[in-house]
Amino acid sequence: MSEQTKYTEDNIKSLDWKEHIRMRPGMYIGKLGDGSSADDGIYILLKEVLDNSIDEFVMGAGKTIEISIQNNRVIVRDYGRGIPLGKVVDVVSKMNTGGKYDTKAFKKSVGLNGVGTKAVNALSDYFRVESTRDGKSVAAEFEMGNLTNEEKLEETSRRKGTKVTFIPDETIFKKYKFRMEYIERMIKNYVYLNPGLSIILNGEKYYSEEGLKDLLGDGIKEEDRLFPIVHLRGDDIEVALTYSKSQYSEEYHSFVNGQHTTQGGTHLTAFKEAIVKTVREFFGKNYDPSDIRKSISSAISIKVMEPVFESQTKTKLGSTDMGGDKPTVRTYILDFVKRNLDNYFHKNPDTADKLQRKILQAERERKDLSGIRKLARERAKKASLHNKKLRDCRIHLADVKKEGYLDTTLFITEGDSASGSITKSRNVNTQAVFSLKGKPLNSYGLSKKIVYENEEFNLLQAALNIEDSLEDLRYNNIVIATDADVDGMHIRLLIITFFLQFFPELIREGHLYILQTPLFRVRNKKETIYCYSEEERRNAIKKLNGKPEITRFKGLGEISPDEFKHFIGEDIRLDPVMLDKEKTIEELLRFYMGKNTPDRQEFIIDNLKLEVDLVEEIEDEINKL
Repeated sequence: MSEQTKYTEDNIKSLDWKEHIRMRPGMYIGKLGDGSSADDGIYILLKEVLDNSIDEFVMGAGKTIEISIQNNRVIVRDYGRGIPLGKVVDVVSKMNTGGKYDTKAFKKSVGLNGVGTKAVNALSDYFRVESTRDGKSVAAEFEMGNLTNEEKLEETSRRKGTKVTFIPDETIFKKYKFRMEYIERMIKNYVYLNPGLSIILNGEKYYSEEGLKDLLGDGIKEEDRLFPIVHLRGDDIEVALTYSKSQYSEEYHSFVNGQHTTQGGTHLTAFKEAIVKTVREFFGKNYDPSDIRKSISSAISIKVMEPVFESQTKTKLGSTDMGGDKPTVRTYILDFVKRNLDNYFHKNPDTADKLQRKILQAERERKDLSGIRKLARERAKKASLHNKKLRDCRIHLADVKKEGYLDTTLFITEGDSASGSITKSRNVNTQAVFSLKGKPLNSYGLSKKIVYENEEFNLLQAALNIEDSLEDLRYNNIVIATDADVDGMHIRLLIITFFLQFFPELIREGHLYILQTPLFRVRNKKETIYCYSEEERRNAIKKLNGKPEITRFKGLGEISPDEFKHFIGEDIRLDPVMLDKEKTIEELLRFYMGKNTPDRQEFIIDNLKLEVDLVEEIEDEINKL
């Protein structure tokens, strides 16, 4: 028997809790990432700590949570009951240890398995926990899960509660950076779900009085609502909904016990079914579900006793029962929505009338498009068979439960040379490539009909599998990869316009990114440095000294596959596309993609950086060396 095939007692190893978490972090926090994605690990660490503080508020202890994030150091302070002083070290360093196994104390808690803060501890370069209660406090410090300092019990006048400080480990989360936009969204969701709770982030207060109604109100402007937001509350359930005048697709926000279930689950499926059933019965018409739900903007939150999620990161509910003496999740939601939404329609006939007209309009549009959609599907299927546009990856939607789906990526690029480089360099398991042919159409102000009539848009929509719903999105990350020149920037803007016009929730939910590739390669005989900015280029020139060879990459096709694999692998740099919270989508599109205006001309002039100026700067700096 060869050495490779031997299997003895020496092959069996037992890892302690922190070693296992650090060796298999994906089991505990999903993907790692550098902070460019909302579901990257550093945000899961913050969420795990915050969930404990939220649970304290839910239990009636502490109305304020303070968060400070400075230079990658995170501090979370709540004013709850505080961890029992004799168990402070245990609850952050011993698996299967926590107060939430006692369902009397935490009946509808977010974190139930006692892993959360242990994962934060193990994956942090520095971790400190401090608990104050009954006029006494205890604190302990750790490094990568190892206890380094345990402070003795001391008298204190500080208010009761728990304070956690941590710095994510850079050896695990490489080159990470907290993006405040993602954290602000997380904080807002927490206050929407917990009216009366104040969360103070770096001195800014977040607070909500009307829960999910405020959530929709912040997301869809009043002038774009078909009718005022319908807000329904019940025992362990809250629902809000309206319809957009301008948005084509469906938009859902779903939550369980305060957890944002980004992948939905049994509760969201039941909610969609309940809306269709209620509307059909109210109007006495067997309307098509897609016509009923078209342009909907909605949110649902339920509280379940001991929920079962389909992953440690709790993004999809698997529970079928509400718990206690309540019926199944499906029955509970169906009954609540049917009873309360039906009553609302009877009391507000004007709202019901507007909705019916919206449904009939959607029905007409669907029928008008039926022939075009059929031809479009056939073209998409034929193109897929011949593999002309899409080089797919091996993980598909059917495998969504498999570890790795969060890393699935579709690169949208232009031209054969660029797509060829990425195709040869990619990870075939999780990375797919969609090749555009020339510049896409400017879709601003156009109807959905153009998506089916335009070959590029139709095939892109088919590749993403988003024709009817984002729920079936085949790739978690959609990455625009275009050349770093004027034409590339224009193509990038046209693709973003397409998503803003027809699928804005893709951007709202954090699925769209821009690939950052190096602008320069600076090298001598001993070392090569890739630079993503002028500052990095200047530093590279100084580091290599002398007169190094400098290459300016103008197109992705100029980068060899051997080089490209470094830029789309572990060290990939992605810039998320985010919406300006102060402007509506219509305002953004009108300014950037509408007819030329003096304001836009002035903006372009103020922000223009000519290539010739950049080359002259490089030459001057080299000559000075």
